[in-house]
Amino acid sequence: MSGHSKWATIKHKKGAADAKRGRLFTKLIREITVAAKMGGGDAGGNPRLRKAIADAKGQSMPADTITRAIKRGTGELEGVSYEEITYEGTGPGGTLFIVETMTDNRNRTIAEFRKIFEKHNGAMGTSAGWAFDRKGVISLEKSASNEDQLMDCAVGAGADDYTDDGDEWTITTPPEALDAVLKALEAAKVPVKSSGLQMVPKTRKTLTGRDAEVAMNLAEALDDHDDTQNVYSDFDVSEEDLERLAD
Repeated sequence: MSGHSKWATIKHKKGAADAKRGRLFTKLIREITVAAKMGGGDAGGNPRLRKAIADAKGQSMPADTITRAIKRGTGELEGVSYEEITYEGTGPGGTLFIVETMTDNRNRTIAEFRKIFEKHNGAMGTSAGWAFDRKGVISLEKSASNEDQLMDCAVGAGADDYTDDGDEWTITTPPEALDAVLKALEAAKVPVKSSGLQMVPKTRKTLTGRDAEVAMNLAEALDDHDDTQNVYSDFDVSEEDLERLAD
């Protein structure tokens, strides 16, 4: 099982900038609202809401902001009604993209995403889901654990695999095993950096040169859209191109 793509690594590094622009809070608030709407406002009985609240607290979101988002979801407070829509498409070099969104205006959103794909040598509407598996993905700081512990704890609790991604460990699990693995890590006092269900590509396409640059720009443009919650793609780039594009 391959680890995170380099795009995922770069996206994590962008997190601080997103937070400064207020965009990260917007995404987290929408996730809390939708989770509460779909599964109720009790985090104890709503795993999706429980994770959304934990993510929000991890970004130092004020408690009253979290409470208001929950109440908007349950209907106790008036607010915008969001719907979840997933878009699929292609990018340069035959790369495939999946974009998970939350929007209050699907006509506007679909038109804007179509323009983003077309601007970056892509096309929206092509089926991409077949190239991905939904997996639980857990990230740990490299110093948080070692291979023996990951084998005993994570794999022992049902994880598929773990990989060394430089400064962190990435654990992949079947979707239904994510909670069990998280509980095993918690019991072993292994701190988790992030966790959640993601679309993991079955294979990756390594891009170079202009294709790599355009694909990176497409991924970033999709991720920067206000309605985007998650962007997944099956591309990777060479170390040389990564250094060039990161400058």
